[in-house]
Amino acid sequence: MRKTFIAAISLCCAFASAQKLDNAVLWKISGNGLKKPSYLMGTVHISCDATLDKNILKALDETKQLYLEYDMDSPTLSEEMSAQAFMKDGKKMSQLISPEDFKTVRDYVKKNFDLNLTTVEEYKPFMLTTMFYSKIIDCPVQSYERELITVTKSQKEEVYGLETVKEQMQVFEDIPYEVQMQEIVRTTNGGFEKDIAEYKSMLDAYDHKDLNKLVEITKETQNILFIKYRGILITNRNKMWISRIDKIAKETPTFFGVGALHLVGKEGVIKLLRKKGYKVEPVK
Repeated sequence: MRKTFIAAISLCCAFASAQKLDNAVLWKISGNGLKKPSYLMGTVHISCDATLDKNILKALDETKQLYLEYDMDSPTLSEEMSAQAFMKDGKKMSQLISPEDFKTVRDYVKKNFDLNLTTVEEYKPFMLTTMFYSKIIDCPVQSYERELITVTKSQKEEVYGLETVKEQMQVFEDIPYEVQMQEIVRTTNGGFEKDIAEYKSMLDAYDHKDLNKLVEITKETQNILFIKYRGILITNRNKMWISRIDKIAKETPTFFGVGALHLVGKEGVIKLLRKKGYKVEPVK
């Protein structure tokens, strides 16, 4: 569940209003009183090849710590996620949709994941959705975050999070459980094949460092959560992160790694940092 949760967040990170950017996934943050630069990398959390290029490795060498969306290296991460996994008030998935739709979901999960849905029926529906993305690519899953952590630990440096697990999981309290369950119904009624094709197109665009293309691809998404609640999933978190990035970068040269499309748009991290007075330029 931990790995698939991380996987799903990659899709959460794919929705923001368009703003043209240079083709780059690594950006240098300087100015505004910084004694030394920090770096900002847009990531995808599920990939067939998460090899870090020489510019990323150089940036990691020049900085003193790593900040991801949340601390994926925490020894208590599994426990923290488990504590946030359940719906409030004892609600169950079967109460959120019709009996016919529940049967469809139950049969799909049993067939594809050999899981009895009743054993996880009190989980927030989004936690079930994360399982689906374990099959979104047909190769051994690699993670840029995991590679960043590996290099950081080899440098005897620390890994932190821009938000806590509780803050991240609050997103799925703010999005109604019923809507989360509707997305699962869509997926099990044939929507997942389209999601797979969409994600593969996104990976291709990312490999070409084309964040603008990623935006164009995600405009066609059929994912109900992202269509209706991208403000909660993306914009609100971006705004929360900016004051934290500002404080962290002024104290210590830092490498920041967040989902790639958190970077773009008029309320993306790059634009918001520039409004704050920072120079944010692509590293090519």
